[in-house]
Amino acid sequence: MNYGHNLKLLQTLKEKFLQHNLKLTPQRIAVYEVLNGAKDHPSADKIYRKIKNKFPSISLDTVNRTLLTFSKIGITKVVEGYGDPKRFDPNLLPHHHFRCIRCGFIDDIYHESFDNLSIPETLKKQYSIKDKKVVLEGFCKNCHERKS
Repeated sequence: MNYGHNLKLLQTLKEKFLQHNLKLTPQRIAVYEVLNGAKDHPSADKIYRKIKNKFPSISLDTVNRTLLTFSKIGITKVVEGYGDPKRFDPNLLPHHHFRCIRCGFIDDIYHESFDNLSIPETLKKQYSIKDKKVVLEGFCKNCHERKS
């Protein structure tokens, strides 16, 4: 990550924390930097393992709570794990996911028709829907080839 980009990310993070009256600590910055640099939708455990050498006193629980706070204030999203550990996604652009049911690989999917799915009127009357996510599940290329 280049220096200018890093400063911009830090400024965005500071602004979000200020809006929500939260303290921006070096540990929270480290969690965000690891998350933001990841393309594999990491779990809290994976992020914890990457920063524990720099912050030996940080706990997995702190990393998990930090990630959930990030999700609550809108700087990351939780990718549903369906029983697996939660995975986190720094990509806030409209997109959906493919999840391999064998190895757990998660990939971003950009598909306009998924973005434009219409909500049936009966559901609109029952619920206040704030977001739509399409999660496709199956076997990734590597697992599919091993399966055959």
